[in-house]
Amino acid sequence: MANYLCMLLLAVLASCSFRGITVTENIPYMEEGFLEEMPEKRLSLFVPKRAAEPVPVLVFVHGGSWRSGNKERYGFFGRRMARRGILTVIIDYPLSPAYQVHAMGLATAKALDWVATNSADYGGDPERIVVSGHSAGGHLAALVTLTNRYFDSLGVDNPVAGAALIDAAGLDMYQYLKEQDYAPGTSHLKTFTDDPEVWKATSPIYFLRDDMPPLLILMGGKTYDSILEGTARFLAAYREFEPEPNFKRQDNKRHVPMMAQFLYTPGRAFRWVRDFVLEID
Repeated sequence: MANYLCMLLLAVLASCSFRGITVTENIPYMEEGFLEEMPEKRLSLFVPKRAAEPVPVLVFVHGGSWRSGNKERYGFFGRRMARRGILTVIIDYPLSPAYQVHAMGLATAKALDWVATNSADYGGDPERIVVSGHSAGGHLAALVTLTNRYFDSLGVDNPVAGAALIDAAGLDMYQYLKEQDYAPGTSHLKTFTDDPEVWKATSPIYFLRDDMPPLLILMGGKTYDSILEGTARFLAAYREFEPEPNFKRQDNKRHVPMMAQFLYTPGRAFRWVRDFVLEID
């Protein structure tokens, strides 16, 4: 009897955790030499099988302080979201020091344009594209959601219908870099340059507006001070437009566990992001 119950439990868990998906990796979304200076970059698709109608799309931008990381580390996120009926896209983008922040924003916009153009071929709904990211990826997700400059450079419309920011860094990079007063050539200045005008032009806080897409903002209570302070400033400015932000603070979470927790699908953060994406219209 015990063996039968164990087998039954395993079958139930398998049906919940291993719903059919199709994974297609390393699709180029930007060719070498795009706009004369950009590198080739690729994305991976995690597609739910047997969807009766077009499904929402989640595009994830990885973290790594703008200088490290890759999409291969986040296949778990793509698979788990796809098994919950969300077409999920994980992208790579140019990294510092070879490239600076404007190139990263442009690449993120290019990936989103590829998704808007092609997602319907994979069963996705191009009218329901949510962009998400952790850490530096959260910064880029917020930036392309709140400003159209990179899409304008491509001559296309901004397709973002919502953004889910996971312990996002750099929401007010202008204030942070002013306060830190780094010496020229240090790590963040290799990404954001020595020019305060670039810092402001790439700080999402300065592009909040009345008609912006909805935001889900997750933050760890034990994350880095720079994220605690930057998110506090961002929320204060955001409340001028949205008095009741969709903000979730996880008091006992540090920075890396804010992303690692998505390994566990029954977790609160997984449900928050999943539900946010599924409710976008």
